[in-house]
Amino acid sequence: MQPQTSRQQILSYILLVFVLNVPFDYFMIRAHSIRAGGLLYAWGIMWCPALAAIAVLKLNGRKLSELGWGWGKPKYQAMAWLIPLLYASISYVIVWAGGLGGVPNPEFVQRTTSEMALNLSPSLSMVIYVLLTGSLGLVIQVSATLGEEIGWRGFMVPELAKTTSFTLTALISGAVWAVGHYPSLLFSDYNGGTPGWFGIPCFTVGIVAMSFVLAWLSLRSGSLWTATIMHASHNLYIQDIFTPLTRMITPRSTSTEYTRSAILGVWLALVGWTPRFGAADIPQPSALCGKHSFHSQERC
Repeated sequence: MQPQTSRQQILSYILLVFVLNVPFDYFMIRAHSIRAGGLLYAWGIMWCPALAAIAVLKLNGRKLSELGWGWGKPKYQAMAWLIPLLYASISYVIVWAGGLGGVPNPEFVQRTTSEMALNLSPSLSMVIYVLLTGSLGLVIQVSATLGEEIGWRGFMVPELAKTTSFTLTALISGAVWAVGHYPSLLFSDYNGGTPGWFGIPCFTVGIVAMSFVLAWLSLRSGSLWTATIMHASHNLYIQDIFTPLTRMITPRSTSTEYTRSAILGVWLALVGWTPRFGAADIPQPSALCGKHSFHSQERC
């Protein structure tokens, strides 16, 4: 088999991701829950991008080492961990201060205090929970997000960067990533009760905006671990800390959070796109050759 061109490999990858997603989306939609099957369906979807990337590389006679397994500079990993904490904090403080949601959520505090079983006050138990979740919990989240990031930022982003600008690389990878979530948003409970006509645009804006920072971090660091950590950190702070800690005051609180996240996401994308932090800060292909494992010799 003759190796495909870079663009053909990208198209093959996208097609394969969506084909592999079908059975897991079907199971999740039938159960109408992203937690169905003990989260195995969701984990299956999250590892489809990795399987698709590996398949495309193998079919084209390429090495798995091109996916960017090197660790890179620690500063980028630190940024990847802290950036989601920053924008999640801003987003939820706006919700709390605006009276659209309260903090803490008594039911969550009571349940968590009981599960921690430390015989401490609820406040101290929650402090320990947040500290452990924000640190050790990252290991669990990384094991899930790694599957996505092997595909999205390990394969697709550097492959797109061979033939397109930084802006298009971030936009295309973000759009494909967002569309992959549409079945669970429309036909499962991933939308948190938000109407599809409202949740889909907000979710798409937020995901595409986030892709600018993820693309910058992965290209700048030369490591897929950077995007993996940021993706895991995002899920960790949003899903396991801030959202359960928030008490919904009005039926529209969830929709409001979608809006806040989308607006903050756009702000984050603009920061990631500026000449100081965006495309102008990414080394040119010739400067990357021999330094980062996921940049093949085709680009040198």
